[in-house]
Amino acid sequence: MFSFLKSNKVSKIVGNPDASKITDPEQSPKNIWANSLSLMRSNLGQRLAKIFSSSGPIDADLFEQLETVLITSDIGVTATEQLISNTKSILKRDKLQTGQEIKEALKSEMLRLLQRLCDPVIETPGKPYVILIAGVNGAGKTTTIGKLTKQFASGGKTVLLAAGDTFRAAAEEQIKIWGERNQVSVVSQENGDSAAVIFDAIQSARSKNVDIVLADTAGRLPTQKHLMAELEKVKRVMGKALNTAPNEVMLVIDANTGQNAIEQVKSFDKALGVDSLVLTKLDGTAKGGCLFGIANYRAIPVRYIGTGEGIDDLQPFAAQEFIDAIFEE
Repeated sequence: MFSFLKSNKVSKIVGNPDASKITDPEQSPKNIWANSLSLMRSNLGQRLAKIFSSSGPIDADLFEQLETVLITSDIGVTATEQLISNTKSILKRDKLQTGQEIKEALKSEMLRLLQRLCDPVIETPGKPYVILIAGVNGAGKTTTIGKLTKQFASGGKTVLLAAGDTFRAAAEEQIKIWGERNQVSVVSQENGDSAAVIFDAIQSARSKNVDIVLADTAGRLPTQKHLMAELEKVKRVMGKALNTAPNEVMLVIDANTGQNAIEQVKSFDKALGVDSLVLTKLDGTAKGGCLFGIANYRAIPVRYIGTGEGIDDLQPFAAQEFIDAIFEE
């Protein structure tokens, strides 16, 4: 028997369950992507453009330069080798003769790899639809929860938040602030266990016929085995509250971590089975190339990218727009 079932702690519910209907301001998707990837375009796109604009021969030296640029742009060794190999195959098959043709071939291969991250999330049935949010400290989980709440509420869904990060003193208050801003309920405990908080939240959502539960968890490093084991326990306990829960395990990763983001995905995927990703802080880094390494690892759908700190700064991921923004001249 799980200990939280015997707990005398009473969960608190704060906020107004009536969801906000604020609509997003009109913005140009092209401008959003161009602005968000400006640093990556400078680091990767412009360096590639310089290579391809050269009138030099298409030889081993050109591909060595390409390899260096791709690896130092956080695309990763394995993904880089795949991209280079596939581009060489196209070169041979189609008898390419110019740098521009090589550029288009590489661009198409990069797009093909990233499209692995665009597969739709297979949503399992159940109401409430429960999303377990995981990630390392500082990745932006709490802010992402606030943005997701706005997205879902704007789409007409009722949302309940579970303040499951019981390790960090400020986490509960941050979740409450986002709940108040979005006018949704928050379930929390002053000195509670993460699993117990989320269990209570799911039960509350069931009784109120809420559409979506977003469950926050404490940030942890993949090397913290005992904390990762506790996260696995949280997932098991959620299934006790509702046999379909969690419907989705969403991992939040910080684009600034570059290659380390790939290792985070692998570790959390091994422990929990990651269903979807959110890449945060993309607007402030040149290391968004980690997405190629993630795509090379496994086809995990990227739900959204974070493009700022505002409540509306969350965009659905689109591989074509991502590639176009990098290569924009």
